[in-house]
This record gives sequence, structure tokens and C-alpha cells, in this order.
Amino acid sequence: MTKETRPTRSEELVHRLEEEIFDGRLKPGTRLDEQELAQRFKVSRTPVREAIRHLVSSGLVAQRRHQGAVVKTLTIAELFEMFQVMAELEGLCARLAARRMTAAERKRMLAVHQECLARLQARDHVGFFESNNDLHDVISAGSHNRFLDKKTQELRKRVNPYRYIITYQPGRMGDSDDEHEAVIQAIESHDGEEAHRLMRDHVNLLGESAADAIALLRAQGAMEDESEGENAS
Repeated sequence: MTKETRPTRSEELVHRLEEEIFDGRLKPGTRLDEQELAQRFKVSRTPVREAIRHLVSSGLVAQRRHQGAVVKTLTIAELFEMFQVMAELEGLCARLAARRMTAAERKRMLAVHQECLARLQARDHVGFFESNNDLHDVISAGSHNRFLDKKTQELRKRVNPYRYIITYQPGRMGDSDDEHEAVIQAIESHDGEEAHRLMRDHVNLLGESAADAIALLRAQGAMEDESEGENAS
């Protein structure tokens, strides 16, 4: 048997920072200060530098003039492209789920949908976002295609900071809940074609709202002026 290798401090730090980026705690445009991170995670600055270099190479962090390392803000074009691909992946998940979901998975899907509704009625944006992700996870898992499920979740995590901002747009939670209801009805009816179409349209609508999310980030000063560029030396 091979001995399991423990992750290095920089690898652990990469994992922690990725989680904070994906769940929105580190928002797009946030500066990553080496000294502050070293103090917060109780490590030296060396693993912090190594972690930041890894995050830059993976595209989650950018090096900018006058700012140093910051959580990368996607351009509108990049975001639209990601949502376009995600819409097809999520749509395929819904199509397969309509054919393959077990009775227990369908029961779980309906329960999570009720959680979304309760969070909507309570105007709990954070809770709604979490339940929303849970619902999409249940449907993608219900496809019983592990490769598809994995890739769908990876891409969803990548755009989560923007999906979170969209949640706060007026009326968006109610619209999402209505769209979820339609997708669920199609899955419950074993109508794969309709489930695919409705889920794809649902995610594409989020992509259209993403432009507003980026405009909001610009208004808040989270994005640098385009003339400065990224990854400057």
C-alpha cells in the first residue's frame, strides 16, 4: 500500500482560498494581501506566495498594476461564454434526470424546492442562494452521469460569485423559483426534452443578468479600468 501524502501548506491554502472565492466570501476584485493572509491562516508568506501563483495560473486570480494580486473579475464576454456552456450542461443534466432519477431523489428534489420557496418568502437571499445551489446539485446528481455532474458543478462554482450577486436583483428570486417549478414539473413528468429546454432557458436568463452584475461591480469599484489591463508585470 502506498502511504497517503499530506497536502503542503500552500496546497491547503489554495483549497481554502478557492472555497472562499467560489462561495463569494472573496468577491471579484478583492485584493489578496500576502501579509494579511499569512496572519489570518497562521503561515509564513512563502506558502501564501505559492498559493497565489497557483491561483493566478488557474485563472482565479490576476496580477494587476498598482494592486498586486486580486480575485479575477470575469469580462462580460467570458461570463456569457461560461453561462452558455453551463446552460447546455445543466440542460443535459435535467434531461437525464427526467429519465433516471430515483423516487428518493425526486422526493429530495421536491423538498429542496420547498426550502427555496421558504427562503424566498422570508426574503433570505443568502439562504435562497444556498438552497438554489442544492437544488441544482440534486438535479445534476440525478443525471447519474458522474462526469457530467462533476463538470457541471465545477463550472457552476466558477460563476457562483456572479450568481450570488444576481440573487439580489429585484424580483430575481421569485423568477428563479417559478423557473425551477417548471423544470421540476417536466422532470416529474419524465419529459426529458422539456426539462432540457426549460433548464437551459433558466440558466441563459441568469447569463443575461450577469451583465448587470458586472456593471454593479464596476460601479462599486471592484473592477480596474480596462486600460490598465491584467497580469501586468
